[in-house]
Amino acid sequence: MNAQPHDIAAVESLLAFWRDAGVDACYGDAPVDHTHIAPPPAVKAVQRATASVVMPLAGVNADDALAEARRLAAGAATLQDLAAAVAAFEGCPLRGMGATQSVFGRGNPNASVLIIGEGPGGDEDRAGQPFVGKAGQLLDRMLAAAGLTDKVFITNTVFWRPPGNRTPSPQEQAVCAPFVERAFALLKPRAVLLLGAASAKSVLGAEEGIMKLRGVWKEWRLLEGAVSAPVMPTLHPAFLLRQPQAKRQVWSDLLSLAVRLETDSVEEQG
Repeated sequence: MNAQPHDIAAVESLLAFWRDAGVDACYGDAPVDHTHIAPPPAVKAVQRATASVVMPLAGVNADDALAEARRLAAGAATLQDLAAAVAAFEGCPLRGMGATQSVFGRGNPNASVLIIGEGPGGDEDRAGQPFVGKAGQLLDRMLAAAGLTDKVFITNTVFWRPPGNRTPSPQEQAVCAPFVERAFALLKPRAVLLLGAASAKSVLGAEEGIMKLRGVWKEWRLLEGAVSAPVMPTLHPAFLLRQPQAKRQVWSDLLSLAVRLETDSVEEQG
């Protein structure tokens, strides 16, 4: 039976729709994950070359650097003071490994939520603010959708870009920890959101992977002072750029955070 003209037109229209949507084959020999975005070869090469680059800062003793970090952090009375203290700190090895400036924080200085990521990348190094690249833009959109935009202050476990955007080492995080803890003490947030495995391990001292940690409320309590807050570990937005299907897990965590804030607010008013 011959196809009618209107049938041919419908098929051509459907094929055109698939073409515009990026479909270039009806089937293949094996399934393909089109959500995975592989970094270009040059990026992979840099990451391999810098993955193990952890260098002490020339002439700086680790214990002395930590003592200096604690001294500078303790002298900060505001988050603005703390940003200046970070910029003046010379004890983190990352300062001498290609970073152009310190990257401390952005957001509401009276925020009810403290967000802690892992470390700045190239976009952040250029701008001097955390989470301003693609991952940060995704984070901002998700925070806005959860009604949290004006309720957060964002920082990282380290304040200088690691070479090749590698994960900061525990030693680098440890020497920056007094500044992170001081931000926590100054802000006294009602909740903390930890982005990624390196952040969760640094703040909570956890050994589990982020997939086990995420979505489960923990507690962060400073050894000195009466500052504590519930903590929600979740996936890093950079991971979501590579695996978009995981967004629903982070969205669930953000909703849990928003509900907790709202519940606490109602209880305080009552």
